[in-house]
Amino acid sequence: MFKPVKTTKIYEEIIQQIKKLIVDGKLQPGDKLLSERELSEKMAVSRPSVREAFSALEMMGIIEIRPGEGSFVRQISYEGMLEPLSFLLQVEIDDILQLLEVRKILEIETAALAAIRASSDDIKELAQALDTMKVQVGEGEIGDGSDAAFHFTIARASGNAILVRVMNSISDLMTNTFKTARQKLFLVEDMPDILYHSHELIFTAIAGHNPQLARRYMREHLILVEDVMKGLKTGGMTSVKKMKRIGPEHEITKDFGFPS
Repeated sequence: MFKPVKTTKIYEEIIQQIKKLIVDGKLQPGDKLLSERELSEKMAVSRPSVREAFSALEMMGIIEIRPGEGSFVRQISYEGMLEPLSFLLQVEIDDILQLLEVRKILEIETAALAAIRASSDDIKELAQALDTMKVQVGEGEIGDGSDAAFHFTIARASGNAILVRVMNSISDLMTNTFKTARQKLFLVEDMPDILYHSHELIFTAIAGHNPQLARRYMREHLILVEDVMKGLKTGGMTSVKKMKRIGPEHEITKDFGFPS
């Protein structure tokens, strides 16, 4: 069930193995973990490393340590079901790319529906989220909250209640995951301007009730993020403008007040 640990950061590897067992369903809420001694023997690590891992897992809210009883997997509520997966995704870039694939499946057609069905109030909310994003990024923040609000408002504007519930269920996962991802994205030259402009194109298409353009710009937005993340993975990404996939519609034509 457990594997020997071969890493310099031993406690982190222990954490990842336990979280994966939870995500895979091999450890269920309420299950008691092996003791520090038993786990250290199974994984061929020191007891202090296991103790450090347990402490970190308790701080994350994944396990509960009961003095005199042992350590137990926490009962996860409906809203928190995706939390362990979110922790994994924050450190696994391949899983981030898989989540981007899910976003493309969901959000491209969602944008088209929003362009057809968006009310004046929906468009006002999108504009407000876009304005907030501009201010936040202009002040050196990553704008993850306004980004999430923008995309969720698009889901609500689609008029599909089931779709809204799906997006709401994974919104925390996306926010937690892409907060780390956006921090990496903002290390890339020109990215703040281009990300804002990409969102602005989506907004213009939805506000203009043009589903074809909304679909196109959402697809291009998500492919842009995916390509940059792949570039970061290989270590060769320093400037978005050097990417061959960036077309004229993503070139910066205005001064948005962002730091260069």
